[in-house]
Amino acid sequence: MEDFFRDLEKAELHLHLEGSLEPGTLRELDGSLSPEEIARRYTFDSFEGFIESYKWVLGYLRGPDEYALATRRLLERLAGENVRYAEITLSAGAVLWRGAEFAPIYEAVARAAAESPVEVWWVLDAIRHFGVDHAMRVARLAAERTGDRVVAFGIGGDETRGPAELFAGVFRFAGEHGLRLVPHAGELAGADSVRACLDFGAARIGHGIRAVDDAALLERLRAEDVPLEICLSSNVATGAAERLEGHPLRKIFDAGVPVILNTDDPALFRTTLAREYELAERELGFRRAELEAIARNGFRYAFRWSG
Repeated sequence: MEDFFRDLEKAELHLHLEGSLEPGTLRELDGSLSPEEIARRYTFDSFEGFIESYKWVLGYLRGPDEYALATRRLLERLAGENVRYAEITLSAGAVLWRGAEFAPIYEAVARAAAESPVEVWWVLDAIRHFGVDHAMRVARLAAERTGDRVVAFGIGGDETRGPAELFAGVFRFAGEHGLRLVPHAGELAGADSVRACLDFGAARIGHGIRAVDDAALLERLRAEDVPLEICLSSNVATGAAERLEGHPLRKIFDAGVPVILNTDDPALFRTTLAREYELAERELGFRRAELEAIARNGFRYAFRWSG
């Protein structure tokens, strides 16, 4: 990786803690795991396959100590590539799904983050295909922690099984309690999914790449200054984009829509934030001045950057 991409001052705004566990971290958690087993589990070619890998990783995040270790290792890597600020998504929905107690896990990751030179804030995420009641439980957990570095509420998971319209009441509750809305949209579903999230007050859109199919929606994103959190390697690995060379980032950027580059689940997608910038240059023809502007967007659209 060229020094330019590593040394560029960056912010990471779409980053799932659970998907950040590198093979070395997994082996710290369970020394019986072989590199071959981890590589096999981290190999997939569809969104469904990714979800299975993600669920497998969750099995090694058994409690507060494991979550704290994952946080420390992630932040060590981010600091090493000059990521100054991160809004890290913690899947409170996955904690609830597994029947674990959320409070000690959150306290553990918050303590670990406080030790890092990277400025960290948290996004609590619900699993949309688990339904409205599940999402509201996560929103309540987030609302309880707005004074403890939780800044936003998101929904991830399968868009086709959990359309945004189902969560109107949850979004309203989150907004009324001081949380910004950062739903995933336009990854597996089409432009209408992005439009619905805008209607509900989304401050940023996770992925959002299918907005490219609707010129009026692109204009709305530009006019309302709502950024898309673009994750190149993720989109190709899950099949959201057929191939990197044809990724819609270039068209979205040229339409004047604000964009931010992110890793999503960096270990599962075998990437880093520096690599995402390098891919944008090498595969999509972005000039370095454009990439510097995108890097500035990471701070411009961050909710609490203090720099």
